Amino acid sequence: MTGLLYLGLILYLIGAWRFWVGFGKTHFSSNRAILTLLWPLLLVSQSFRQNFRRALKG
Repeated sequence: MTGLLYLGLILYLIGAWRFWVGFGKTHFSSNRAILTLLWPLLLVSQSFRQNFRRALKG
């Protein structure tokens, strides 16, 4: 059980870091910290998913 918790935390942090670094590639202009912290919840929105993918592309 704790292994899954650690895995989830690691995946969350990797996603947050990649979104933070690639934020300039999105159409968003503000709230970088809030969007980075809430990215798993915001993935339900299609427009956020598109921008999230854009940010992750290196």
